[in-house]
Amino acid sequence: MGSSSDFFEIFATEPRAAEGISFARFMELAMYHPTAGYYTRDFKRVGRDDKADFFTATTFSPVFGELVVAAAVKLLAPALPSDFIFVEVGAEPGGGILRGQTHPFAGYQTISLGQPFVLPPKAVVFSNELFDAQPFHRVVWREGRWRELGVALNGRHLREVELPEMTSELAAHADRLPKTADENYHIDLPLRTIPMLERLVGQKWSGLFIAFDYGKFWKELAEHVPAGTGRTYHRQKMGGDLLARPGKQDLTCHICWDWLEDGLARAGFGEPRVDSQESFFMNHSAKTLEAITKAEASSFSPRKRMLMLLMHPANMGQKFQALYALRK
Repeated sequence: MGSSSDFFEIFATEPRAAEGISFARFMELAMYHPTAGYYTRDFKRVGRDDKADFFTATTFSPVFGELVVAAAVKLLAPALPSDFIFVEVGAEPGGGILRGQTHPFAGYQTISLGQPFVLPPKAVVFSNELFDAQPFHRVVWREGRWRELGVALNGRHLREVELPEMTSELAAHADRLPKTADENYHIDLPLRTIPMLERLVGQKWSGLFIAFDYGKFWKELAEHVPAGTGRTYHRQKMGGDLLARPGKQDLTCHICWDWLEDGLARAGFGEPRVDSQESFFMNHSAKTLEAITKAEASSFSPRKRMLMLLMHPANMGQKFQALYALRK
């Protein structure tokens, strides 16, 4: 079982594989299994060429890193950035937005997915598309109640099934679901984002929390996205077949901003805010934006192209959001 081609053999060892396991468990195997998982296999996932499956804002460093640093310095003020260590959670191995760059912080640390960590007492805890990488549950409203969707194996074929009852993890959060919905309304529930956040903010540290990701508020997820938000990424193309190419394509859904805001508030942070990526940088990185824009004023330089992709509403400016808050 040393390669992704063995995924079906791995799945077959799951209890109730033929009847169906939760989508979250399927996603654990497809994304994080030690030998067959998408995130654990050694291949190129992130980049702007057609050999990678998707690109993120970190692909546009150093510009993205410069904007994040400028925003962090402004949000920390009047505290000095030199009193804080910048910690990036979920960085690709060997990557990171400040890798090889000068910065004003006391230090720079990166933490890869699944790596144990202890955060410094004074920190800027930063992540980019960390929360949308967590396994999620799927439910559908049929015949007057919510039903959990799972994945079953028939030979080497995967199929979507309704589970006979909710798994314990979902049942513990079932009160979050609407009391009613339109027939066949789907919700993809990013429940694993809650313990992920608690791991980060449950440790004793003060400073700034910044998370870039794509998400929606609960009302929109529960009432205005009838097909759910689950999607795939493979070779720079977004798709909707969540069961295709297990272990060989990215699986993700929109996170729920309300849940993360509540988690930050419970952990003692000041009022959390969610801004579009465009608004966040416009409000907190204005001087750096101006400097990049004015440089090489007569040409459309690579740095300006990166800035356009990060900021323009038709590109990443409105598709991504930033959640941020301070804890003293």
